[in-house]
Amino acid sequence: MTSENTNASTLAPTLERVRHELKKRDLEVKTVERLTPSMIRVTLIGDELADFTSLAADDHMKLFVPDPSGMMVMRDYTPRAYDNEARTLTVDFAVHDAGPATAWALSVKPGDHLQIGGPRGSAVLKGDIARYVLIADETGLPALGRWVEEMGPNTEVVAFAAIPGSEDEQDFQTDAELTMHWIHRSEKEAASSTPFLESIKDVSCGEGTYIWIAAEARVAKAIRTFFLEEKGHPLQWMKAAGYWVHGQADSSEKSISDAPAKPA
Repeated sequence: MTSENTNASTLAPTLERVRHELKKRDLEVKTVERLTPSMIRVTLIGDELADFTSLAADDHMKLFVPDPSGMMVMRDYTPRAYDNEARTLTVDFAVHDAGPATAWALSVKPGDHLQIGGPRGSAVLKGDIARYVLIADETGLPALGRWVEEMGPNTEVVAFAAIPGSEDEQDFQTDAELTMHWIHRSEKEAASSTPFLESIKDVSCGEGTYIWIAAEARVAKAIRTFFLEEKGHPLQWMKAAGYWVHGQADSSEKSISDAPAKPA
């Protein structure tokens, strides 16, 4: 193991849990955009968004969508952006499987309706953070994009995002000092940590660096293990989440805190 940072001597950041009123909202589809070949952006509108609250970029809310039998099921999605005054909410859908939420996004049109619930709460990051390293696959890309776009000037951010190809790269409008790395890998490699580990092997983790990871659960664990064991980066300066679990429909690990995993 190599240790290239002194974060242990710096007061670690904290996550403040903020609860929101759990409320179901009935919204109308305003626009549907094929953002990239593997991402669909749906903008919702409705007066019930007047008091919508989401304080963290990696918040998640429930979408109520029909399954193949017509039964309504719930799926977790990131509030990509929202505007209380305009009464709009943006949701990005990664086209990576044939699940009910993806099927809904592929067929939805302006004027259709969607019910959402939450977010139930936000985990607000607080602390003296000098630099961010953000790592995500397609499912975590909406949260990564929102985080980057909400950051202020003079904020140093290094981001890694795995996508099928160059046509799936996105442009983020941000005041932050962003260095963006796109990892091109096939959909067959979506549950493999190898493309990530090869791309992040030389990333710097100096004092005050906070690392955020959102990908398939085993992949997220493997990346966290790399930073913990190979870079000597303290767990208190990392947050890893499994936004999906390979082979398990509608499964996730929103906060990974168990023993480090070996590369997938």
